[in-house]
Amino acid sequence: MIKARRQLPELNDFISAVVESLRRLRVFEYSDSVAVNREQDVSHCLQASHRAVTCRTAILAGGLALAVVLTAGADLAHAQVPPGGPAPRAEVGFVVLHPQSVAITAELPGRTAASLVAEVRPQVNGIIRARLFNEGGEVKLGDPLYQIDPATYQAAYDSTQAALAKAEAAVPSAETKVERYQSLIKQNAVAKQDLDDANAALAQAKAAVAVAKADVETAKINLDYTTIRAPIGGRIDKSSLTQGALVTASQSTLLTTIRTIEPINVDITQSSRRLLDLRAAIDAGRIKISGDRIKVRLKLENSEIYAYTGTLAFAEANVSQTTGTFTLRAQFPNPQRLLLPGMYVRAFIEQGIAENSFLMPQRAVGHNTKGQATALFIDKDNKVEERVLQLGDVVGTSWLVQGITDGDRVIVDGTQRARPGAQVQPVEVILDETTGEVRERKQTTSEAEPASLGPARTSAPSAN
Repeated sequence: MIKARRQLPELNDFISAVVESLRRLRVFEYSDSVAVNREQDVSHCLQASHRAVTCRTAILAGGLALAVVLTAGADLAHAQVPPGGPAPRAEVGFVVLHPQSVAITAELPGRTAASLVAEVRPQVNGIIRARLFNEGGEVKLGDPLYQIDPATYQAAYDSTQAALAKAEAAVPSAETKVERYQSLIKQNAVAKQDLDDANAALAQAKAAVAVAKADVETAKINLDYTTIRAPIGGRIDKSSLTQGALVTASQSTLLTTIRTIEPINVDITQSSRRLLDLRAAIDAGRIKISGDRIKVRLKLENSEIYAYTGTLAFAEANVSQTTGTFTLRAQFPNPQRLLLPGMYVRAFIEQGIAENSFLMPQRAVGHNTKGQATALFIDKDNKVEERVLQLGDVVGTSWLVQGITDGDRVIVDGTQRARPGAQVQPVEVILDETTGEVRERKQTTSEAEPASLGPARTSAPSAN
């Protein structure tokens, strides 16, 4: 019993703290009479707890005080609703839907690739004497890259030059001999066989000159190959070999690689099913082709949109049997060299124009228990009705939908407060085209006329 009496002050302090907290929250201020009664009830409970002689009695008294406090809160909730008055209408935000021309685009994954690639290898044997380029820099067509020791090739070239001079020196003698025999054959001074032999010797001398010229040209080519030049213009990689390395003609080891990245290609993959759906929509007249030159835009890995627009170059004529996709290639200008080969990008390809189409904000779309896409609309009597939607492609922050009538008002804000069949207080709102969030609230429908959603023409990427 003594122990129970020692616990009573702690219990009384707890109940007093609860009552004080509720008083600060203005629980006892909604009605003077109710507040006085509730505070008196609490005081009586506290006095009963002081008179308790057992721990069980103290706990029951404290519980009674807490119940009285909670009852006061319940009375406050009931007191706030005017007796016999109508419940206030929930305020909801809406936008008005109107038909518009929508550019249908497909958002597809892709990888950047160099438009030209050249693997640099030596075409003659020798020792590398010098590297003539800056690694990672830009080179032009024909710029010298490496210098191979040309001593042996210079000697071979000089030798062929001498052989050519020797062959050319034999030609005049053979020609003179043929001319002499031709004049003597008229006088029957020489045999016809001698003239034939002279003509054959002249032909052999001229052929020797042609062979010597070819040898000179070959020697000159090999000598020129000792200076390795850039086969294309572009950005050059690091050198795999250094000065003093021995190289051989057509070796497997690359000296370096040059890639042309202005312009740059983007290889895009698209599913064959989506291609069939697109062609079916075109045949049905729902989508019109925008032109022969299909424009492509890029989103980079940091979610920024690439500043330059590319064009679709070609599409492969076969579908992969393993992935069910085929490859599209687009070409983009790259003057700042921002795009490098191998980067992952998202490509937006303009597929056509869907005329007289409706865009439904994504924030207005929900799903019922059957998994069907639904949205809440406001009728002419400001009552809420739920409709099942037929969703198409994603266009920016909206869905391309069917089955909508011009002027329909769809709820985009406060859907959790709206119930089908209930009357609401509609307020027109303006959505941010980038984020889809409510940017501005207008006057109520009784004070202002509804406005349409978005611009007259919308162009935005769709999901793949």
